[in-house]
Amino acid sequence: MKKDFLYEGKAKKLYTTDDPHIVLVIYKDDATAFNRKKTGTILNKGVVNNRISNHFFQILAGHGIPTHFIEELSERETLVKRVEIIPAEVIVRNQVAGSMARRLGLEEGHALAHSTIEFSYKKDELDDPLMADSYLTALNLCSQEELDQIKGMAFRINEILQQEMLNIGIKLIDFKLEFGRTTADGQIVLADEISPDTCRFWDAETHKKLDKDRFRHDLGGVEEAYQEMYYRLLGKTIG
Repeated sequence: MKKDFLYEGKAKKLYTTDDPHIVLVIYKDDATAFNRKKTGTILNKGVVNNRISNHFFQILAGHGIPTHFIEELSERETLVKRVEIIPAEVIVRNQVAGSMARRLGLEEGHALAHSTIEFSYKKDELDDPLMADSYLTALNLCSQEELDQIKGMAFRINEILQQEMLNIGIKLIDFKLEFGRTTADGQIVLADEISPDTCRFWDAETHKKLDKDRFRHDLGGVEEAYQEMYYRLLGKTIG
């Protein structure tokens, strides 16, 4: 199925297949933070992120959310629809954490009266600056109809995932999404991944962080946190 190398990102490699509208994604163990200012390796991260992402994509598809997921081939390999990524990260926040805490001078975990959404321009060299949602249409990154669709899907995804997480004793603090247009028919779909790399997962009782913040901030227990999320969500261990 794998043909030609297409692209290598921070966490994945992409290859073409016999179908021009389908690509093969291979998840890596490489870890980066702060737009590659910090790099390293997290053992079995590729396995965790591949299988957790696919688990979430299938749950969301069951709720009517269109995604790029097609089929998981192995612990690190998945077939997905080829998409043109809209170059804006979509961040949904349920509690204050990360850059929001730093920008506003608030403590992490500060309660929000309601979930929020923000956008950042996908440019590593600019440190993914925040952008108003009107920038997306002003810069012709997407149409108003597509923007409305993306915002609606993002909030619906948040509702679904928050409940899924609470069922296993996890708080979904915030998360990053990416959307794209399928090359086959131009449909807006959820793409990229949903994993401990792109979400903040806190234990609902202890508030222990079970995500990439452990790597970002040298908290220790990075592999253990990823594997704990794997076990809680999938009910099995790696290997």
